[in-house]
Amino acid sequence: MPVNTVSRFRRPWAVAALATATAAAALATGTTSQAAAATVTLPPAHAGFDYQIGGAYTPPPGVQVVSRDRTASPAAGLYNICYVNAFQVQPGEQGQWPADLLLRDANGNVVIDEDWGEALLDIRTAAKRDRVAAKVNGWIDGCADKGFNAIEPDNYDSYTRSRNLITASNAKAFITLLSAHAHSRNLAIGQKNTAELAGSRTQTGLDFAVAEECGQYDECGDFTAAFGNHVIVIEYTAGGLKKACAGWGSQLSVVRRDVDVTTPGSSGYVRKTC
Repeated sequence: MPVNTVSRFRRPWAVAALATATAAAALATGTTSQAAAATVTLPPAHAGFDYQIGGAYTPPPGVQVVSRDRTASPAAGLYNICYVNAFQVQPGEQGQWPADLLLRDANGNVVIDEDWGEALLDIRTAAKRDRVAAKVNGWIDGCADKGFNAIEPDNYDSYTRSRNLITASNAKAFITLLSAHAHSRNLAIGQKNTAELAGSRTQTGLDFAVAEECGQYDECGDFTAAFGNHVIVIEYTAGGLKKACAGWGSQLSVVRRDVDVTTPGSSGYVRKTC
């Protein structure tokens, strides 16, 4: 979703580059997650990309990389990224979580991302982070078992919507747990949005970036500074696509989709590239 108006939207194997940069970082830091990252394969840079988290369909010609929801199956012969809503609860699924893992304000009310009607998960303590990660890691296992190549954990930036209850440090600690587990399953893991934390990618074990509207809001450079050309850009407006293509179209994977990420044949379906 547009960066500065509402919460960003969530919901590429031809020739793939090995994660050598991440491996070098692992040698420098010695962390388990980063060491494991040496064995994962990154999405090919500047490859044809399609964002299908709103529904799977036959990828258009030229597409090498696809992102799909964890409930979908990967596209045969392509590099597949598995979307998981890692920091918030999908609408209608609050009952699937223990009550104490839903973030609550001083009055005991569940803190909601009003733009999407999603409860925030409480990742403020190590014990709670471990419990939330256990459930999300189960989804990551499902993605691995299906044959996906990478994970896209959404809402890394939910701390900015937490009424100051969750900190950036909490978010980084939690995504580091997910990175370690993804790497243990030989899956790459992408940073979703959250340009302000891109500089922490070595610490958190993140391998590439999925950036919504970084062209529109002049943030693509923040991601390339941390991830090089392993950045996938999704724009939702004609102007955003024009800016992304002008500045980054020769280096990054760039696509424009409709905000609801619909399927071909839907009245609102949009997919354009540079």
